[in-house]
Amino acid sequence: MTVKTTLIDVDELAALPMDAILIVDCRFELMAPGNGSRDTGKGERDYREAHIPGAVYASLDTDLSDLSRQSEGLGRHPLPLETAFSSALSRWGWRPGLQVVCYDAANGALAAARLWWLLKLAGVRDVAVLDGGFPAWTAAGLPVESGDVARAPTRVDLHFDASRYLTDHSHLRDAGNVVLDARAAPRYRGEVEPIDRVGGHVPGALNRPFSENLAADGRFRPAGELREAFLALLGARAPADVVHMCGSGVTACHNLLAMEHAGLVGSRLYAPSWSGWVSDPERPVAKGEQPG
Repeated sequence: MTVKTTLIDVDELAALPMDAILIVDCRFELMAPGNGSRDTGKGERDYREAHIPGAVYASLDTDLSDLSRQSEGLGRHPLPLETAFSSALSRWGWRPGLQVVCYDAANGALAAARLWWLLKLAGVRDVAVLDGGFPAWTAAGLPVESGDVARAPTRVDLHFDASRYLTDHSHLRDAGNVVLDARAAPRYRGEVEPIDRVGGHVPGALNRPFSENLAADGRFRPAGELREAFLALLGARAPADVVHMCGSGVTACHNLLAMEHAGLVGSRLYAPSWSGWVSDPERPVAKGEQPG
């Protein structure tokens, strides 16, 4: 079986033997997240109604983030602790060598790319996002099932590579860093801000809306097109100089995935992102178009 490390299409996934893969449904609704075990969010309710056969469910709020750390200035979706993430993987029955496939309903933009990146952060190579997500699976007429999926638990103890992300706000604008903001242009320019305290962007940051990674059919653009687009934005600067951000460190992972799919490997994530940056009103805020 060929290992998939960035994207996988629905036909490739459908052909894989179930005992060789771990499928994780990451559907999530930011405006309907739920607030506890008895009040599940819309994404989890949608999962229980219909999901890819064999898929387990991952919640952005409880499995892929640690919301208890929001008060530390780490943004709306602080990274989970290594122990908590390892526990989630143990619950899902992950083991080394198992191909992981993540999907959501927004082609990776909400939480699937976040899980992809967390696994990469922990040194897991064989993980891919389903290109087109759950809508592509159902559009292809492939089977679904309902209810919860229970897999035999495993024992996992993974650790994050701290060199691949930033949480220290003071180092975001270090000389040599190229900050790429994945939010939609109106939010970046400060014209609208539906979630955070104030609109705008980190001074000097460039805007690369994650939606530009997608073709008209909702799937990722070809790797060659993505490479050309990112290089046009970055110029001579190396991928290792790129630090991605968004509103809370989630959709920024879409740009990380797109760059890696395009062969531009080594960029990092500013995990607190805009919500973390503006947690301190003393930090500077820029508005308007990106630097020329």
